[in-house]
Amino acid sequence: MKTFFVVLVFLSFSFLSTAQYTETINSNRPGASFGAYSVGTNVIQVEGGVGFGNDEHDLQRTNTDNFFIDYALRYGLILEELELILEGRFAFADETNMRSSVTQNFSFSNFQTNTIGAKYLLFDPHKKKQVEGPNVYSYHANNSVQWGDLIPAVSLYAGANILYGDNPFMFEDEPSVSSKFALSAQSNLDRTVVVINIIADKVETDFPSYSGILTVTHALDSRFSIFGEIQSTVSDIYSDELLRAGGAYLFNKNLQLDLFGLINFKNTPQRWLAVIGLSYRFDNFHEDYYIKDNDDEDENNF
Repeated sequence: MKTFFVVLVFLSFSFLSTAQYTETINSNRPGASFGAYSVGTNVIQVEGGVGFGNDEHDLQRTNTDNFFIDYALRYGLILEELELILEGRFAFADETNMRSSVTQNFSFSNFQTNTIGAKYLLFDPHKKKQVEGPNVYSYHANNSVQWGDLIPAVSLYAGANILYGDNPFMFEDEPSVSSKFALSAQSNLDRTVVVINIIADKVETDFPSYSGILTVTHALDSRFSIFGEIQSTVSDIYSDELLRAGGAYLFNKNLQLDLFGLINFKNTPQRWLAVIGLSYRFDNFHEDYYIKDNDDEDENNF
């Protein structure tokens, strides 16, 4: 587990050697990772989903059914490279406790996560390609995957976890506000996208959490895509390896449907989830163009 996390850190920083608007929706769903690019200036994007699952903990002798609502609101602010993000999960849990001779049932609900933050695109290799233009000497170089395509776009994220009140999903003495930092590296390889996230969560608290996520998404055609994802989390409270897989369908350039499942490989707890979600973009993006004056053009012809 720790080895996998270290490998992800190495890969991400070895790539380090501004968000880019796309014609179709740029969603962070499905999965848990987030891409390096923002939604674009003045673009508002809503992403959400509902899911259910089960946690069965052999040592604690508990069996918990979970239902949850995921939400995310993304907004491209001022700069094309800058994005504001509000995201979280509201969860409902029904727990059966079998530690004593009498089985006990508990039901509780609250915000499991609620985070507001900002992401900034530090480096975009596609900007260099746009400046250099196509290779006029090689059709193959312009229409196949090159070694340079492995160089990823890189963004940094900083945010604050905000949870209040008597919340059963918080650990004892957890502060209401804590920090979250992340690095995202994204490589676009023709119809395949590779994303690596390194996340440091609640680092100033008694129980910080560190995660590495590797996501590979492949477009089958212009509407269908599939993905696979592995996540490793290291914490004194909860450490695990999670595997997610699923797909997405693009209804139109602003609306996407997704479906995925999750499993893990341990019994403390043994976990599975199934999730369905939607992403919708309110596209207010405007790009400035320079239009030459006809009179000026005519003068240059003499």
